Amino acid sequence: MTKSDLIEKVAAQLNLPKGKAELIINCIFDSMEESLKEGNRIEIRGFGSFEIRRYKAYEGRNPRTGDPVGVNPKRLPFFKVGKELKERVNAGGESVRVVKEAGESAPKKESAGGASGGRKRRADRT
Repeated sequence: MTKSDLIEKVAAQLNLPKGKAELIINCIFDSMEESLKEGNRIEIRGFGSFEIRRYKAYEGRNPRTGDPVGVNPKRLPFFKVGKELKERVNAGGESVRVVKEAGESAPKKESAGGASGGRKRRADRT
């Protein structure tokens, strides 16, 4: 999903013009960016948290020449996914299992030329 996709989705859900939805999204992102620049941590319950990780200066190497190169210290944003979001994403990828109730006939098997191409797949593979 891109930023413009998000703007379109917000506009459709809230029945707003795309211009107003864009202002809302930009306001949220600008506020988050400003907070991270100030060194604050952002926590959105059920979604995740953003924080700044600080890295010290170190001496790296140019991969092409092998010469030593000094890498300056830096601060980078880091996102840690929340437990609820992780669970919802994982639940979305699970296959639905059909349980045969008493008195029902067994489901018909697909022919070798069916959607699965005759191959058997395990649903619990990751």
